[in-house]
This record gives sequence, C-alpha cells and structure tokens, in this order.
Amino acid sequence: MTWLQREFQLPPFPRGFHLITSEIKRQLPEMSQVQAGLLHIFIKHTSASLTLNENADPTVRRDFERHMNVMVPEDQSYYEHTQEGSDDMPAHIKASLMDSSLMLPVSRGTLNLGIWQGVYLCEHRNRAGGRTLLLTLQGG
Repeated sequence: MTWLQREFQLPPFPRGFHLITSEIKRQLPEMSQVQAGLLHIFIKHTSASLTLNENADPTVRRDFERHMNVMVPEDQSYYEHTQEGSDDMPAHIKASLMDSSLMLPVSRGTLNLGIWQGVYLCEHRNRAGGRTLLLTLQGG
C-alpha cells in the first residue's frame, strides 16, 4: 500500500464553479501506477469549496452559482462578519453548505468517475487569490 501527499496552489479563479479535474490529475502523475485506491482532495480555505458534479454542460455550473446566490444572498442586515466585504460571510456559509473535501475512487491508474462527473472548485469570493489543495493518494 502506497501513500502520497501533494500540496499545490490553483491559480486565481473568478467567482463561480470551475472544473479542475484535469489539474488534479496533472498534479499526481503517480496515480497512473495505482490499480485500486482512494484520492482525498482537501481545500485549505473557508470561503471556497469542492464538489463533484456535471462535467459536460457549462450551464450546470452557471446554475449552481445563481442558485447559491439566491440561497445565500449578500448584504443581509443580520450578518455581523462584514469587515472583509459583502461577499465574505456568504462565502463562508456557501463553503460550509458545500464541502471542503472529496474522497474519490482510483481504479486502473485514473479517477473512477461517472461519465458525466468532474471535480469543481466552488469559488465563492469576488476577488480571491489562488486556492491551496492538499491531495492524499493511497492505494496499490
């Protein structure tokens, strides 16, 4: 059983939902040697998140963004945490509603995803910097 851990930074992305599956695979060429295993992906931030969803039609990602903005609106009078901007507290709530990590199966050297599945970076801030991901691969 092999364990490998790699930390890397994504470039800054605009607010929204972005496919990052290919970048994750690029960061772990060693995955090609794993016949059966698991990949844990963790984002080290409180105002962005990860999810697994539709990888083909970009309207799904745009609908996610619009829905989250309706569900968790900015500029609410009851928000106390406002010193970092009107998008900050909603970004924290959205990140908690989504998730900070994913656990994905690895089979025969690649992520064993459904045909229409991809990993999303969910960027909830208007002007965020690059986001740091920690990848932990286990398998043999």
